[in-house]
Amino acid sequence: MSKRDYYEVLGVSRNASDAELKGSYRRLAMKYHPDRNPDSEEAETHFKEAKEAYEVLSDPRKRAAFDQFGHAGVDPSAGAGAGAGFRDIFDEVFGDIFGGRGGERVYRGADLKYDLTLDLEEAVFGTTSKIRVPSRTECEDCSGSGATPGTSPESCATCNGQGQVRVQQGFFSIQQTCPRCRGTGKVISDPCKTCRGEGRVHEYKTLSVKVPPGVDNGDRIRLTGEGESGERGGPPGDLYVEVNVCEHPIFIRDGANLFCEVPISFVTASLGGELEVPTLNGRVNLKIPTETQTEKLFRLRGKGVKPVRGGGPGDLICKVVVETPVNLTAKQKDMLRGFDSSIRESKRTHDPRASTWLDSVKTFFENLTS
Repeated sequence: MSKRDYYEVLGVSRNASDAELKGSYRRLAMKYHPDRNPDSEEAETHFKEAKEAYEVLSDPRKRAAFDQFGHAGVDPSAGAGAGAGFRDIFDEVFGDIFGGRGGERVYRGADLKYDLTLDLEEAVFGTTSKIRVPSRTECEDCSGSGATPGTSPESCATCNGQGQVRVQQGFFSIQQTCPRCRGTGKVISDPCKTCRGEGRVHEYKTLSVKVPPGVDNGDRIRLTGEGESGERGGPPGDLYVEVNVCEHPIFIRDGANLFCEVPISFVTASLGGELEVPTLNGRVNLKIPTETQTEKLFRLRGKGVKPVRGGGPGDLICKVVVETPVNLTAKQKDMLRGFDSSIRESKRTHDPRASTWLDSVKTFFENLTS
């Protein structure tokens, strides 16, 4: 366990009151509790560290020794493990929030999912979106207890507050969930009229979601503690915002790269030229060399997307498509016929792909007749 100053661990001053110590520990323990941070060794370390600090500073004798002698003044084994002392301290602060004293069972709130639709530009550059989420939150009138204000849930007489009962079946004794309290260990004789004894109410809440640059379809943003409130004062669940990116009229995204089609005339394809093409950062000039064939790819490096998980930006890949002219006048048609005749009379090869294809077709038919 890292031996940081206990006041630093809890983030309080050296003259902090007992209430300030308790409030700070409660906040840290909720943040780093293993149930809310599964498979996180870092969170587990912070959780144990906060428990150790509070166990020492909440005890007047140990706190005085720590103030005078530092870590050397307190028992080095105090709170270092998962002994009864730590459990008592944790239950003292949280009570029934994590199923502490009294045997009352509590339940973590459900996780929620929200589908967030973004434009490509918003996904690439990041944005902040306001969302309205349906949820069940703790009833303010009864503070989540489910009982009418001024009263409190009573221990279940059927299971003596244990939440489970034993049923004899022949030679065997089977433990089952108590049918009266449904496993909570508590019964509410006078339910809260606002939430009808549930401890939670249905409502909508508006949240601000910060979308980092570079997110893509299927990426999820976790908002810790923004899910449904827990039952009987249990911790809330989380809200998962799933990103859906709309189709773009120009670009297609594939990971860090962007793709787009650029139509060009057959004159530009033949003689070459320079085109202005769009990127997400503005316009750039694309040089078209002479005798460019349709579907040729041009790569503009660094004009793609910088991924949200790190790495350099991708590329913009432009595919030129030679477009056949339409709505020609009679004069234009005559000019094309003259051009075609000139091409046919020439001894040069002006259409290499067509020539190669015709040679392949000729060979194919020869093989059929041989």
